[in-house]
Amino acid sequence: MDERNSIFRTLEQLADTMTATFGDNCEVVIHDLSNITASLVYITGNVTHRKIGSPTTDTIIKELVEHGSAVRDKVGFKTITDDGRELKSSSSFIRDSKGEVIAAFCVNFDVTDYLNAIQAMSLFAGIKKQGETRKISEEFAFSVDNTIDTLFEQAVESIGKRPATMSMEEKIQLVKILEENGVFQIKGVINQVALLLGVSNFTVYNYLKRIRAANSIPVANVVR
Repeated sequence: MDERNSIFRTLEQLADTMTATFGDNCEVVIHDLSNITASLVYITGNVTHRKIGSPTTDTIIKELVEHGSAVRDKVGFKTITDDGRELKSSSSFIRDSKGEVIAAFCVNFDVTDYLNAIQAMSLFAGIKKQGETRKISEEFAFSVDNTIDTLFEQAVESIGKRPATMSMEEKIQLVKILEENGVFQIKGVINQVALLLGVSNFTVYNYLKRIRAANSIPVANVVR
């Protein structure tokens, strides 16, 4: 067995061990970077519902384009599935004996249920003394996207559960909170909110249409 095959067989063994250890919320994917259009050569677990032959992710491509052979592992970053479930992800770039990057070993762990539990416990444990005013916190953003993410998380906290487990009415309520905070006056925000909420742009636009119809506000005021 040559070196390349030996590396991939070892990675598969590690992938199986990880998913067996961490259960249904864990998925491990191995990408063969010699063919980025169909790089997924092994998957264990079923968090993202991908199949063998799927392409390389945008995150991996961006890292490789930016850093080339000097690319470093990316650990513990947040990703969101199409249906709004939140994942803690890590990507490790695997090299052969010559130092060439030949594979990506990627772990995705679905933390949606854990985040819901944290929010539920926070609501249960939160004690407000009589006459106490609500504390106001301010996040110092470094980009518009960062500001939108912060306002979105504040709205999620108000609802009390993560987007993937919200009912349609709860998602509409979340969009209403964002609307009241002026989020939809920011250019290009529809796409970002839709991604975070796990729905289509069209769905967010329809939610806004319902909200604004109830308030007699023209939906055309949305900045796309």
